[in-house]
Amino acid sequence: MTGSFCLVLHGHLPWVLHHGRWPHGEDWLFEAAAETWLPLLEVLDACREEGLRPAWTLGLTPVLLEQLASDRFRQGLVDWLQMQRRRGKDDEARFHGEGQLHLAYLASRWQERFARLLARFEAAGRDLATAFVQAEDDGLVELMTSNATHGYHPLLLSDACARAQMRAGLATSERHLGRRPRGMWLPECAYRPPGDFWPPALHGLPRSVQGVGSIVAAEGIRYLVLDAALLAGSRPMAALADGRAHAVGDDQTSWDARRGWGSALEPHRVVEDGRLLDLTVLGRNPGVSEQVWSGAVGYPGDPRYLEFHKRHGVRGLQYWRVTGEGVDLGDKQPYHPDDVAEPLYQHAAHFVQTVADQLQHHAAQTGRAGVVCAPFDAELFGHWWHEGPTFLLEVARRVHHDDRVEACTLGQALEHTPADKGVGLPEGSWGAGGDHRVWVNDSLRFYWEVAYRAEERFLDLWHRADWQGDADVRELLTEAGRQLLLLQASDWPFVISTGGATDYGIRRIFHHAALFDDLCNGVEDAVGGSDGPRDPVVADALRTSRSRDPVFADLDLSWWA
Repeated sequence: MTGSFCLVLHGHLPWVLHHGRWPHGEDWLFEAAAETWLPLLEVLDACREEGLRPAWTLGLTPVLLEQLASDRFRQGLVDWLQMQRRRGKDDEARFHGEGQLHLAYLASRWQERFARLLARFEAAGRDLATAFVQAEDDGLVELMTSNATHGYHPLLLSDACARAQMRAGLATSERHLGRRPRGMWLPECAYRPPGDFWPPALHGLPRSVQGVGSIVAAEGIRYLVLDAALLAGSRPMAALADGRAHAVGDDQTSWDARRGWGSALEPHRVVEDGRLLDLTVLGRNPGVSEQVWSGAVGYPGDPRYLEFHKRHGVRGLQYWRVTGEGVDLGDKQPYHPDDVAEPLYQHAAHFVQTVADQLQHHAAQTGRAGVVCAPFDAELFGHWWHEGPTFLLEVARRVHHDDRVEACTLGQALEHTPADKGVGLPEGSWGAGGDHRVWVNDSLRFYWEVAYRAEERFLDLWHRADWQGDADVRELLTEAGRQLLLLQASDWPFVISTGGATDYGIRRIFHHAALFDDLCNGVEDAVGGSDGPRDPVVADALRTSRSRDPVFADLDLSWWA
């Protein structure tokens, strides 16, 4: 064996329950469950039956777990699957009437698929989180946590709010999973070192902030995934040997190349403010990851695979294949399921060979066993790439029979290959440009003004109000904290910046900001000593927040300490 292979799948959706259905809202959640989460469970079922150990590291964000546990989701997914099955039945009848017999056959396949997925959901007791916990108990996966609502760490204004996002996330994961994860998916793989932070809105002066590593390590997190560019740009700080850390100079990499400083195939410990943290980072391996996600060379662009973008009708099913690069949607050809076995086999073989080549090259350069870390958004497999789950099963089969590569979870890989070096990391993300441009730009200045004002107002009230001794104040400030967490989701600036759902992102920002302000007004009334009846606007905000955003029921104001 020349090293370890870690497939990391990041499962996340923002809080969408009670916030629209289609085209933006709850349908996102139902599609993700039907097209990604249930098919991934089917892959794990197959792995059990075949004696395979895929060793995925699976991140389920706290806000996703909250939704998967909701009765609204559990019944809503059943209704959605039944609706899709009826849609397939209607399509089959229409295609038969038009003489399009192959499309009618595909429609019958969709009906069978939705019936099978519904049966799998019922077999899981409509409880997807517990099904993945069982997979961890069976040694098939390792589960990770994240920030509560995927708050973007480097751009949060205060350390207190960064800690609250982390603490709320860990508490929620532990409540749903029955265990406290040791690994974390850092939202957008975005890291900020300690030092001066220049807020992109409102404030003209820098403020001193903790590094992201110190914040998460203090809560018991032991490993993260970052973009490879952050490791490549890291500064050597310490060599680790015999249980001790030895300080090194900036010239270390010039003569100590065999240690693999800055390599994405090497685990590195994080150093912040001169302290070696009990926190290890692994880098996303671009040479392996691009085989899947790249628009130019990625496997999903094979002409035989199902076309994602073309549907039958406004909300309809997919019946066409990719056909070819640059082919107009109107010229897409019908999908042929029997034609995809060959490219799936070829692509899985090529993928595993790419992993092995990376490990062999690293071993030749350093004499060391490396770790190939390949992180992806989980929805790429199934939702965006219909054949993706089957591809993952084929990869698991090939790795199982390949003595050059061992499939490991991140935790297992770090046990086999512990970091022997500590580095100081630069700032960055896995987004476009490796920086924050996707989440902060001219179109998003307004968002950060709103978010920063909310942070400052909440922390001011947190310090001034008697939330520990006054139950009414605690009730209102707790609900305001819930709205603040939801406002901080990185999803809202993302969908605005990318143009994927600009109207929805703006709507959600101002929904949470308006409720937050009304709830804070109620706290201000209490702080000011008002003994009259509660402002009806405040009372309405409390009711609305509870009915539309029943998330993080155990929210603890001490998380902001």
